[in-house]
Amino acid sequence: MAQTIRPAGSRSTTGRPATGSLFATDGGPHPVQDVLMAVTGVLGVLAFVTAMFHHLHLISSWAGLIGILTGVYGQYISKTTWERFGLIMGIGASAVGFYLGMAHGGLFGGVIT
Repeated sequence: MAQTIRPAGSRSTTGRPATGSLFATDGGPHPVQDVLMAVTGVLGVLAFVTAMFHHLHLISSWAGLIGILTGVYGQYISKTTWERFGLIMGIGASAVGFYLGMAHGGLFGGVIT
């Protein structure tokens, strides 16, 4: 536990140089995970902001639902702590937007009677 973060110049047990960050990557590119993290974040912000207005419940509930689903899949395939951190932030914002959108009228409120 005492060696969770090593100085930037030291080598880890795998032979790669340590970055000195809690959000250290494994050094490889992860384009799919990065896109899922960005999409989840954008949908989370959209759902959270539109949930503050009662008449935008369709946008907030659908954006929240899609944000939750993309975030969960992103968590399933994520490789680094940075990706997981961003996905959890996006999932949280999406969930708040989704639940408030559902409380204000739901996914089909007013469209299907």
